[in-house]
Amino acid sequence: MAHLLSVSSSLSISSGSKSYSKPLNLFSLTSSSSIISPISKSPLKKTLSLRANNISQKHRTLHVNSVSVGQETKVEPGSGSHETSNGAPARKKVMVIGGDGYCGWATALHLSNKNYEVAIVDNLVRRYFDHQLGLESLTPISSIHDRIRRWKSVTDKDIQLFVGDICDFEFLSEAFTSFKPDAVVHFGEQRSAPYSMIDRSRAVYTQHNNVIGTLNVLFAIKEFGEDCHLVKLGTMGEYGTPNIDIEEGFITITHNGRTDTLPYPKQASSFYHLSKVHDSHNIAFSCKAWGIRATDLNQGVVYGVRTDETAMHEELCNRFDYDGVFGTALNRFCVQAAVGHPLTVYGKGGQTRGYLDIRDTVQCVEIAIANPAQRGEFRVFNQFTEQFSVNELASLVTKAGEKLGIEVKTISVPNPRVELEEHYYNAKHTKLVELGLKPHLLSDSLIDSLLNFTIQYKDRVDSKQIMPSVSWRKIGVKPKTIAA
Repeated sequence: MAHLLSVSSSLSISSGSKSYSKPLNLFSLTSSSSIISPISKSPLKKTLSLRANNISQKHRTLHVNSVSVGQETKVEPGSGSHETSNGAPARKKVMVIGGDGYCGWATALHLSNKNYEVAIVDNLVRRYFDHQLGLESLTPISSIHDRIRRWKSVTDKDIQLFVGDICDFEFLSEAFTSFKPDAVVHFGEQRSAPYSMIDRSRAVYTQHNNVIGTLNVLFAIKEFGEDCHLVKLGTMGEYGTPNIDIEEGFITITHNGRTDTLPYPKQASSFYHLSKVHDSHNIAFSCKAWGIRATDLNQGVVYGVRTDETAMHEELCNRFDYDGVFGTALNRFCVQAAVGHPLTVYGKGGQTRGYLDIRDTVQCVEIAIANPAQRGEFRVFNQFTEQFSVNELASLVTKAGEKLGIEVKTISVPNPRVELEEHYYNAKHTKLVELGLKPHLLSDSLIDSLLNFTIQYKDRVDSKQIMPSVSWRKIGVKPKTIAA
């Protein structure tokens, strides 16, 4: 993630905090977590140039929340514990990179609640993207520091915080050697396909941030924690929409009388998805060359907002994106229905993908951690629970709206993406179920609940952010400013 923020001493998150100060390349953040960023004709020019210009003059401040030391809680196997050399139970230490984001925050709380010792690593750049593009979460979200304080007050559980950029290897090295994780959950990437297609600078940023950040994580594991298990968030978008069944990572092929099992072919559809493909290749190679253990979770489209943990207090609430850059299909449709905007179906609406509830995202990550890959093993799990076309999702939301007395209309809008709008799609997803995944399937009651949730916050909706504004074919060299 980008060198964007400089953190003051006010980021200490408990009276027991320890502060380690070194030069850091980050955007300024005040004690109230407001973002101060100079206006530039090139929105990411400063972001990208900081890495090149400030390598020799890093200025980093690292704050670590000290974990309370007290009587060890007895935990059941599979609940964040493993045995030490003397047979006593010890809490597994999990570093969640990107722990301030949509999937990362829910996962960090879930793992902490399951008695894992958790540290969040994040440079808070996702919040900067909102500031940069004039976007805002449907739900009000507290600062990461207030979130962690509230989690401590509600559960008496500590989460450590490392604020910095994993593309800065010195920072990442310090985080690794300080926390010593047993597992690393890597969400810390620019996650939006539309964002990567806004203009050249954002395409470059996405690939540099995602690929270099993941490379740094691999080197950190090699140097500082060779037995550490990498759980990497991939995407089903790596596969594209082939006219054959999609296997889980690998496919056995017989060609000219010879048979081999090979990585499943990749057909990425944006610069973001291509960065994920590069990640997968780099991780697979590192497992082969260095004996790293890694699980690549090729995740489908996530919907929902609440987990057991984020529902404990309003300050723990997760973000909920509905705009055309970061919002996902079902979440966007529910917001559109709530404010009386026609559902925006791209093109013919036959685009079919795998979907899952955010409660299943956190469950899948926990399952992967509890059942780690072997040394040198690169394994791939397709992480979704059901398949839907865009038209099917629109129909489900329309029916849910009728129950609530809302007239929901659907319109077809020109597809801003380059993709097949009608196609075969059948992806395998059995490995996580075999390990114990109990999916939350998309029932009528669940859609009703999600729609009611969006209605609760409909006064926060900015209708100007609903329609898509990024075109795959019109991406250009000139930096694009999103109109307010």
